[in-house]
Amino acid sequence: MKLGELLVHEGKVSARDIERALLAQAEIGGLLGRVVVQLGLASDLDVSGVLARQLNISLLESSEYPAHKVVVEGVSEEFWELNNVVPVKNANEVVLAALVPQDKYLRKALSLALGFEPLICLGLEADIQACLSNRGDDENEQDDISDIAELANDGEFVEHLKDLASEAPVIRLVNHIIQSALSLGASDIHLEPFEEKLHLRYRVDGVIQEASDPPDLSLAPALASRIKLLSHMNIAERRLPQDGRIMTRVKGHELDLRVSTIPTVHGESIVMRVLDRDGVNLSLNSMGFADDTLARFKELLHRPHGVLLVTGPTGSGKTSTLNASLSSLDSSELKIITVEDPVEYQIDGVNQIQVQSQIDLTFARSLRAILRQDPDVIMIGEMRDGETAQIAVQSALTGHLVLSTLHTNTAAGAITRLEDMGIERYLITSSVNGVMAQRLIRTLCRHCKVERPLYEGEAEQTGLASYLAEGQTHICEAKGCPECKQSGYKGRTGIHELFVMDGAMHKAIQSGADATELHATARRAGMRTLYEDGLSKVAQGITSLDEVLRVTQDQTETAEVA
Repeated sequence: MKLGELLVHEGKVSARDIERALLAQAEIGGLLGRVVVQLGLASDLDVSGVLARQLNISLLESSEYPAHKVVVEGVSEEFWELNNVVPVKNANEVVLAALVPQDKYLRKALSLALGFEPLICLGLEADIQACLSNRGDDENEQDDISDIAELANDGEFVEHLKDLASEAPVIRLVNHIIQSALSLGASDIHLEPFEEKLHLRYRVDGVIQEASDPPDLSLAPALASRIKLLSHMNIAERRLPQDGRIMTRVKGHELDLRVSTIPTVHGESIVMRVLDRDGVNLSLNSMGFADDTLARFKELLHRPHGVLLVTGPTGSGKTSTLNASLSSLDSSELKIITVEDPVEYQIDGVNQIQVQSQIDLTFARSLRAILRQDPDVIMIGEMRDGETAQIAVQSALTGHLVLSTLHTNTAAGAITRLEDMGIERYLITSSVNGVMAQRLIRTLCRHCKVERPLYEGEAEQTGLASYLAEGQTHICEAKGCPECKQSGYKGRTGIHELFVMDGAMHKAIQSGADATELHATARRAGMRTLYEDGLSKVAQGITSLDEVLRVTQDQTETAEVA
């Protein structure tokens, strides 16, 4: 039975998955098992397990690989690396781990070099690569790094930097940094050179944490060069900020890295925003909405025309919410067009435009062209200027539903922001349906969260009393365990406040009310604030009171009804 048939027979993939893999194999070549893993249809472990049974050979576990280098005379280090093979034992017999043990040319080459046929087992790619990366002699590795440091200080940097970026230690280090980000679930990678050391930090669940093993400072120029080459930047330009993008696949995950570099006094600071396309869940139901808030938001989303805004600071999940909103619409019955910078999620049935300022393809220019495409729904990645806002409002007034984001801290603040951008109040009341502000808060690790009793008067003082169940006297707090890397938190969810335009709000806007008065008007109409939505999640044991206070410290004074 063929590998594809075995994978289907054992329930690892569907027959449709194998069809997709065969089509991809016809285009890109390679072995079917590797293609299945690369497409993310099944894990490397699942595919390798089936392959090992098909070939009737052993599949080595991670624990079976040696901690130290195993030397096999007659075979060069280059051979191991080029063929994805690594020796794991050389005592009574020679045992090797190979990515493709069925390769007859590999077996013949090894038999000729050794004078006998070694025992070849199947190994996972990650285990083999990890073992190969540890094989280099310490002295040789140190020599490589010293050479790189020497070259990095050379005056003729352009060609040298290209050479540095191709050095094996640097390639392995950059791959390790990206793999670590995926393992940690990091949203950003920060690589920052300072006078004494090179800082490597990851933003995990919205909080920056230091890497346990930051690279040597002398590697900073080589690392920057490698990352700039991968993201198609100008490797010779070190005086100006640059932006780029890396598309890569790590452990079966398709990663999209948005790369930014800026010059600092000690070198180039690099930030990589990590988007795991395989880990994206574009569903409004999974984003932490309270039931009543979600129902009202969906009602606004299904109106035939008007402007619906999502606000919050950078990294608060605005784009994810908008894309989940688009995914919830029926693209077979609606013409949906987006203008984004950059396009983060590709949505089936939606026409998506990538802004390219270098050729003057701006938000405003794209919007003017979109209106001639007969759209029903338009999504604007961000309202950055008055011209874009004016076109968006006019689009809403002429029968289109417009979704967009704004950088304001509260929902009510979006109205005054539109006024600042030159939109007249009568146009705001005529076009805007509603505004939703949101934040992301860390959720407690389900493996280690613990209950604690409420202190005397704490529920009343914080406003938590309104959200506690009858007789509830305990809330949960963070503790820390290996599962959450001792942080006490794992994953994030959203908190929201939805500002709906009604008759009272129209009157307040027309009378020239500021953001504070508009917020008070919305509160009287029943709007739940970000802080209050956070408190409800504390009462449910989803997050801690400390986390809600950390994220909404600029909102707590609005908890009382005006």
